[in-house]
Amino acid sequence: MKVGQALGYRDSTAQVHPGQFTAAMMRAAAAQGAELLLGRVRAIAQHHGRATGVAVAGEIIEADAVVVAMGPWSILAALSVPLPAIFGLKGHSLVFDTGAAVPGEAVFLEYRERNGAVHSPELFPRTDGTTYVCAISSEEPLPIDPAQVAPDPGAIERLEAMCASFSPTLASAEILARQACFRPVTSDGLPLIGPVPGVAGAYVATGHSVWGILNAPATGEAISELIVDGAAHTVDLSPFDPGRLAPLDPARLRGYQ
Repeated sequence: MKVGQALGYRDSTAQVHPGQFTAAMMRAAAAQGAELLLGRVRAIAQHHGRATGVAVAGEIIEADAVVVAMGPWSILAALSVPLPAIFGLKGHSLVFDTGAAVPGEAVFLEYRERNGAVHSPELFPRTDGTTYVCAISSEEPLPIDPAQVAPDPGAIERLEAMCASFSPTLASAEILARQACFRPVTSDGLPLIGPVPGVAGAYVATGHSVWGILNAPATGEAISELIVDGAAHTVDLSPFDPGRLAPLDPARLRGYQ
């Protein structure tokens, strides 16, 4: 293994654990009066060109503002409001129990399989004694139910072989999770952040690809400024205007209702 360059040091970089971050943000929101409701949104309710809430379990939950922030599943909102297409790019990952055996530096690799395929695995040691490794993307269809997301046949075995090849520690470590996920991407590679064209009170915040957790705080702050003040002050959202892309024809999603 050859080191190409260092991207940062302990005093200039930090890692965000997606699960811990999300749970902490939810606790902070609840402390300020927010409430988490679980359910499947069937549609965005509208009246005279304004979003008035969401339809869940046959009832309308009224709202002054509706924010579509469902990752790749945000595409389903195009059944109700004019949104560009959001696609799901599938990725695979492993979580190892490495304890203190792996130093606290993230590593970004280039790896060539025996068949010639080149991948860019990323390795992230975590403070809880686990190490997360991801690689091998694919363009499998997005399932309507997130619980149905599963690794592609053979992908996990290939990733395990990669890890064993470049790290003896990973080769002998217990694997705690073998998993896959879908990252939200747009046709031009930029997120969709801003008002939904033509529907007052409706907003979208998705399409960040692998940078969703990292950019979530700035995105959330900008969306809150749009809702409360009518304009974002902390971030220039013009490059991410949802209106820059043509809306998806909802007829293409009728089978997903």
